[in-house]
Amino acid sequence: MPKRLRLTRRFSVAMSEDGYRRLRRLAAEAGLDEGELLSFLFENLDSVIDEDKFGHRLRLFNAELDARKR
Repeated sequence: MPKRLRLTRRFSVAMSEDGYRRLRRLAAEAGLDEGELLSFLFENLDSVIDEDKFGHRLRLFNAELDARKR
């Protein structure tokens, strides 16, 4: 029997407009709502990212973060 998806946690997040547009587009393409897509991504993170690219992109994002907040 398939495991039932229970969305038990709700949390407030702040996202950039570009990030939110991307989330909505990807969720629509997958036929999911935004919460379901985020659950899928985090439950399967190790298999859906390239660890080398992720680390590099995260370092770039952190380096630009202060400038992006202004």
